[in-house]
This record gives sequence, C-alpha cells and structure tokens, in this order.
Amino acid sequence: MIDTTRRWQALALLGLAQLMLILDVTVVAIALPHMGAELDLSRAALTWVVSGYALTFGSLMLLGGRAADLFGPKRVVLVGLTVFTGASLAAGLAGGAAVLLGARIAQGAGAAMLSPAALSVVVRLFDGEERNRALGIWSALGGGGAALGVLLGGLITAGPGWEWVFFVNVPVGAVVLVALVRVVPALPPAGSGSLDIPGAALVAASTGALIYALIRSGDEGWLDGVTLGLLAAAAAGYAGFAAWQRRASAPLMDLRLLGRRPVVAGVFVIGVATALMVAVFFLGSFYLQNVRGHGALATGALFLPVALVTMASATASGRVIGQLGARVLAAVALAVSAAGFLVVVLWTGTAAMVVGVSVASAGLGALFVVASATALAAVAPQEAGVTSGIVSTFHEFGASAGAAAVSSAAATSIAAGAGARAAGFDDAFLVATAVAAVAGVVALALIPGKPAQEAVPAA
Repeated sequence: MIDTTRRWQALALLGLAQLMLILDVTVVAIALPHMGAELDLSRAALTWVVSGYALTFGSLMLLGGRAADLFGPKRVVLVGLTVFTGASLAAGLAGGAAVLLGARIAQGAGAAMLSPAALSVVVRLFDGEERNRALGIWSALGGGGAALGVLLGGLITAGPGWEWVFFVNVPVGAVVLVALVRVVPALPPAGSGSLDIPGAALVAASTGALIYALIRSGDEGWLDGVTLGLLAAAAAGYAGFAAWQRRASAPLMDLRLLGRRPVVAGVFVIGVATALMVAVFFLGSFYLQNVRGHGALATGALFLPVALVTMASATASGRVIGQLGARVLAAVALAVSAAGFLVVVLWTGTAAMVVGVSVASAGLGALFVVASATALAAVAPQEAGVTSGIVSTFHEFGASAGAAAVSSAAATSIAAGAGARAAGFDDAFLVATAVAAVAGVVALALIPGKPAQEAVPAA
C-alpha cells in the first residue's frame, strides 16, 4: 500500500482526467451550432459529433476494463489519456466533417480505456471508509462535471471559439499524463490470460447497437423499424456474447459477476441516476433557452448552482454512506430527486427551474456514490477493472436512455423553438418524478443491507 499522501494525489490526478471525459460531452453540445456554421456540417454530421463519441466510449469500456486487469491499470490509463489528448488536438484542427468525426471516435476510444482503468486504480488504492470517501470525490467530479460543461461550453464558444473546447484538453492532458507517470504506482496485473478479442468484438457491437437504438429512438420514436432492428441485433449479439463466454478459454468477463446482487444493484442505480441527470440537463437547457428566452451563456451560468450542489452532495455522501448504508442513502436520494422534479412541474419560471433542478441534483449526486460503492464494494482485485467497465457501460446506457426518453416526452415543445409552450416540459418532468419514485422503491428491495457493504482489502 502506498503512503496516504500519494494515494490522494493519485485520486486528484485521475479525477481530473475523468473530469475531462465528462466535460467533453456537454461542452461540445453547447458548441455544436458554431461548429456546424463554420464547417458547414449537415444535421446528421452534427448529431454524429456527439453520438460518435458516446457510441465508441460506451461500447469499448468493458474491453478497457478487462485490459486494465490483464495489463495493469496504470499502463491502460496512460495509453487511454494519450489517445484522448492526441484526438482532442486533431478535433480542434479539423477543417471538415470527416476529420472531426474521426477525431471524436478516437476520443471515445481513448476515454473507453481511461475511464474504467482509472476507476480500477481508485478501487485498488483505497480500502474501507477511505474508499467510500474517494468514490464520493470521484462521483462529485463526474456528476458536477456535466453541469460545469454547460457553463464552460458557453464561455469558450462565446470567447476564443469552438476549437478551444478541444484544444483545452491538450495542455491539461499533457500535464496530467506526466504527473500520473510519477504519482500512480505500477499496480501489477490482477488477471491472467489473453484478451478475448471475439468476445470484445461481440460486446462492443451489441453495446453500440443498443446505444444507437436509444439515441435514434429520441428522434424517430420507439416503434421505428431501424430502431427495432437495432434492438433485436443488440439482443442477439448479447446472447452470442454470453454463449461465447461459456466456451472461451480466456473469457472477457466472468458472467457470474452479473448475477451478484451488489453488482446488479449498482448498475441499476447508475443507470437510473445517469438517465435522470441527462434528462435534467437536456430539459433544463431547452426550457431556459426556448421557453424563458435565455442565451447559451446565461443558461450555462444558471447551471452553476446545479453543478455545485451535485458535487457537494456526492462528496458528503462519500462520508456518510458507511454510517447510513447504501440502501437508506439511495432511498432518501431518490425521494429528494423526485421532490425536485415535482417543484418544476408545480411552479413555473426560471427560478423554479433552477431551484427544482438543484434539489433534484442533490439527490442524484448521492446516487452516483451509492452505485459505485455498492457495485465495487466486494470485488476482488482481479475483477476491479472489468467491474468498473460494467458500471461505466451502464452509465452510458443510462445517458442514452435518458436523452431518448425526454426527447420523446417533450418532443413538441423542443421542436417549437423559441416561444415554445411549457406543457411538454411539464410532462417530461412528471415522467422523471415517477421514475425517481419507482426507482426508490426498487432500490430498497434490491440494494443489499449494510453488512454487504464491507469492502475487500485493496491491493
């Protein structure tokens, strides 16, 4: 075990790297109109600037987590950060759609290596209550980063230009890379065998098909023929992956992991939390701009309290989860989130939106800690990487599902543009209220009791 100071330094650096990945989603979304105008991008190309990153990121994370187990998490973190930083430079220099989309896909590939490997390092460096505190900080950066991205996207786009939403990653990534080489210990590989390429290809293709189906359903509807075909292909691909894992000599993952109650509970919570968080940012951003008439920069500023509340809630939850237990904390957090969504339904105006979303985000920030602490509490060192990959993959499932669901629920109001009626937004927030309330009941039944939260010793 390395000394305490170096462990927390490593967490700070890994958290900063993870923050770049999270920021990159919402920062880029705010800059899209300016990219489209300058590079003459079609609507389809603009969609793929966001979706290409999300698809690659989500579909390759299980492979990234397994690679961390086999080759050592530090090595995979450094490779992933190098790829992400180089791809960010290429995206900023892009002069057309082809280079920009290729760079975004490369960013997603780098992120898919970096994110689960970094979380694996955190799990292996910390133990017990220290691990809960570390996961609280990790979750705070992830949850608050999405909201901060809305503000930074407005500032950067209105200032130096859209290219800098990518260029800013280059110096930060380079400095973090050099520091990580010195601070993070060379944790040995925790697994053995070779990388299961056929299994990785099956799960990547299936996950990509599922995420794309969720993204497409927001525009085309859930009964669209292509959407249904993608869902069927994803189901068939996962069935094939499961069959292959049972016969492979060095499987990508032990399928029994998915039958463990803590892992199932953790991925359920991360999926719900991410879906609701994305719904909040998506709906709130459109409501403030289309209904209340605020500009992109003002909208970003209005999301600042949301980011601060989310980060404070996640940090505090990492300190109290050991005393309360994950089950109680999840139920309280989901009740708080439901109450926040209901504020937006019952009252109108900018203030009601900011207050309601901030209250809801206080609950959601706690949920990210519950999800990580529950899923990763009892995994052995050789399972840390692939379990982190599972949690991270369901994070992307939740994000895609949340965006698709609110796009459908508030479709008319979103499409109406400036001056849109608020009715569609009210309907969508009412759906979010119901989802949070039902998820709270499910969490009480699904999350193991407090004794199951004991952590295995860190490597």
